[in-house]
Amino acid sequence: MKADPACPDLPSAALGGPVSHAVSRVARLHRIAAGKLLKGLGLYPGQEFLMMYLWDAGAVRQSELIRVMDLDPSTVTKMLQRLEQTGHVRRSPDPDDRRAVLVEATDDSCALHAAVERAWTNLEEHTLAGLDTAEREELARLLGKVEANLCQETADCPERC
Repeated sequence: MKADPACPDLPSAALGGPVSHAVSRVARLHRIAAGKLLKGLGLYPGQEFLMMYLWDAGAVRQSELIRVMDLDPSTVTKMLQRLEQTGHVRRSPDPDDRRAVLVEATDDSCALHAAVERAWTNLEEHTLAGLDTAEREELARLLGKVEANLCQETADCPERC
């Protein structure tokens, strides 16, 4: 198999998987670009997904966040500590189970919601610059198929957040 023309320096070990190598490169660059946009909002990459979930779901148990985010509990705890320190989330005992903790977005996070929405819109435009509407739709369709394949392969399809 010959090297990917989009990446002439494809490592020899990746020659059997040029698309997988490209997906990995794109995912890495997308995360870096998102990180730059989020840094201006005082967020670390990944925190915006947690906030998006809370804005839509309302108050949820911390254990649900851990499950939905599909992250190590200590990682979610650290994210929540940082978001709580900045006033974006509030944690409180669950009145139905005193051992459980409820997490919710604060009213003060409304400005952050609008800023995250703008950042994701900017990221989308930057990411898809040069693609027309049909190409954008086709890319979304194809990525959806790739995601379904990976979910089936891993038997681990986390809820979308």
